[in-house]
Amino acid sequence: MNDSEKLIALSASYKKLKEEIHKVIVGQEEVVDQVLISMFSGGHCLLIGVPGLAKTLLVNTISSALGIGFNRIQFTPDLMPSDIVGSEILDESRNFKFIQGPLFTNMVLADEINRTPPKTQSALLEAMQERKVTAAGTSYVLPKPFFVLATQNPIEQEGTYPLPEAQLDRFMFNVWVDYPVYEDELTIVKATTSDLKIEVNSVISGEEILDYQALIRRIPVADNVLEYAVQLVAKTRANSPFVHELTKKYITWGAGPRASQYLILGAKCHAALHGKFSPDIEDVKAVAAPILRHRLVRNYKAEADGFTMDKIIASLL
Repeated sequence: MNDSEKLIALSASYKKLKEEIHKVIVGQEEVVDQVLISMFSGGHCLLIGVPGLAKTLLVNTISSALGIGFNRIQFTPDLMPSDIVGSEILDESRNFKFIQGPLFTNMVLADEINRTPPKTQSALLEAMQERKVTAAGTSYVLPKPFFVLATQNPIEQEGTYPLPEAQLDRFMFNVWVDYPVYEDELTIVKATTSDLKIEVNSVISGEEILDYQALIRRIPVADNVLEYAVQLVAKTRANSPFVHELTKKYITWGAGPRASQYLILGAKCHAALHGKFSPDIEDVKAVAAPILRHRLVRNYKAEADGFTMDKIIASLL
């Protein structure tokens, strides 16, 4: 099968995957799209939203539809790195034996990631970046594919440890999960207050995901699209020749080169999933908000003038 046939197969698999997910998840089209784009691009995703908006259910449903290994870790203030990585124990023959922790799977749901201390967050950071973990001086490679989908609650800030910028930067997408619209909420309440059992079928295997990830990296990109993505990121930096007026006024820190890389990868994936063979500027614009949202730091003036991060990003496009 050549690459163009594989791209058509990817687009078809994506439609099937969405059908399976929407058996359980009502609405939230944009959220589902963004999570799937980050996974097919080989990135990680941070889901932010108030409690009860089905963030955890979404991740559960996606793992069922993908037919890959899945573990959920509930992050708490007393969680230690060895609780997620694994630890060494003495076996019957008095030899040290490594017991794998919950990170040794394909898909990890890091629930309430900002509730755990920095040392546990940094153990997860190594797993996200290097796709391996270190325990008792030995490195262990994690299974492939490997995704971290983390959730965070924006309301309660007492007893939380905000994620450091370095770790936020490792997440490809920052997805804002909003309240459902009225019609969707009616459907949700109808479906969840009856005794209806919904079966989610596995549509794609782990091997296929790895194939599709490699395929997306092989997609060619026109120079004007590359330039647009890099200039868009440069607009967020105060010392850049491309600096935007709003940046000078409202942005303290701009985005780094990782944002440019993710814009191109995300645009390639967005194009492939929508049946195109190469991304255009519209594909870059489609993934810009979730990629830049957590990489820019607003100043106090932006808050005072009512400029949200999304409003600033929309003005830069």
